[in-house]
Amino acid sequence: MGRLDNKVAVVTGGASNPSLGRSMSIAFAREGAKVIITDIDTEGGKKVEDEILSSNGEAFFIEHDVTSNEGWSEVKNKALEKYNKIDILVNNAGIAIIKPLEETSEEEWDKTIDVNLKSIFLGCKTFLPNMREQKSGSIINISSIAGLVGLANCSAYNASKGGVRLLTKNIAVEYGEFNVRCNSIHPGFMATNMNDPKVVAARGRDINALTDAIPLKRMGTAEDIANCALFLASDESVYVTGSEYTVDAGLTAK
Repeated sequence: MGRLDNKVAVVTGGASNPSLGRSMSIAFAREGAKVIITDIDTEGGKKVEDEILSSNGEAFFIEHDVTSNEGWSEVKNKALEKYNKIDILVNNAGIAIIKPLEETSEEEWDKTIDVNLKSIFLGCKTFLPNMREQKSGSIINISSIAGLVGLANCSAYNASKGGVRLLTKNIAVEYGEFNVRCNSIHPGFMATNMNDPKVVAARGRDINALTDAIPLKRMGTAEDIANCALFLASDESVYVTGSEYTVDAGLTAK
C-alpha cells in the first residue's frame, strides 16, 4: 500500500527540472496518488507527466497561470471531471525577484505578490468548498525561510512569503471544523534552478559562502522538500494543521 493510495493531488509549478514541484509530483505518484501537474511551462510539464506515466504512476498536466481565477476554474473542472474529488492541494508556484527595495519597481512588486501570494488565495478559494463538503483535505503551501526572517534584497519576496505563512494559519483555523488541514513548508537554500551557482553569482553572492553558513554544510535538495510534503499530504499527519515546517538544515536556528 502506498502512503497516498486513492488520493488525488494538484501540484502547481510542477514543470521545472530540478524543482520542488517536480519532485513532489513524482513522490506523490510513487506513493499512489493521482497527480494533476500545473505550470505555465507546457513542455516541462509534459515531461514530468511522461516521467510519472513511464514509472506506472498516474498523472496529467494542465497549462495553468496561477494568477488567473479563470485558470484555477479550468483546473478544478478538469480535475473533478476526471477524478470527482481533490484530496491534496500543493501551492508551490513561485518567483523570486532579488534586488534592493529602492530598485524594485511597482510592477515587480505586484508580480511577486500575485504569483507568490494571490495565487494561493485563488487556489484555496477554488478547492476549499469541495474539501469542506467532503470533510477532508490537506493544503500544503510552499513558503520560504523568507516567510520567517528578513533577507537582504528580498522585499517583495519576504512580504509575499510572510503572507503565505499567515494565510496558511488563517485557513487552518477557519476550516479545521471541516477536517481540512493547511500547513506551510519553509525551504532554506535549495539546490534548484532558483539557486543555480550562476544565478547566485549574478546576485553578487558566493555559493560556497552560502553553503558554509548552513549548519549541515550543504544545500537542500528538492527531494528533502518532497519528503516533508509527503508526510503532510498523507494520513500520517491527520492531527497536524496550522503548522510551519522549516526545512533549512538549521540555517534559521542561529
